[in-house]
Amino acid sequence: MAHHRLSPRQYLILGLVALCAPLGDTCLSRGMTSLPPISLAHPATLIAAVFTPWIAVGIALLIGFFASYLTALSWADLTFVLPATAFGNVIVAFLSRFWLHEPISFLRWTGIVLITIGVGFVANGPSLTERPVETASAAAEAERLEEEKVG
Repeated sequence: MAHHRLSPRQYLILGLVALCAPLGDTCLSRGMTSLPPISLAHPATLIAAVFTPWIAVGIALLIGFFASYLTALSWADLTFVLPATAFGNVIVAFLSRFWLHEPISFLRWTGIVLITIGVGFVANGPSLTERPVETASAAAEAERLEEEKVG
């Protein structure tokens, strides 16, 4: 199976997928630690939280993640794109430890190493699954069926 080569723009999109979600999640966590607990019974507090700076930045980053994720899925298989989001777990752990100063156990660091190794295995595979070429007779049959639906 031939490997599909990624363009620099596609690498940029995968980088955004890998960075925007963990940065967005970390910003949300940072913003929520400065607020009192929020209850769904009081939706006004939830709405007010959305407009705090760290949470607004987190939401914007998560919107960026979603846009880049959809873009990546338009040209690559889910089994190729999803590991980019899994690598975000590694980034979240480092941001949590060194920016938010959260303690991380040895067991969690071990999990992070295993995730990194797994992402490495998947990243070496093709970005797009090769599918069998459609034969001329199958294409003619599909066209005939489409004409029957319309006509």
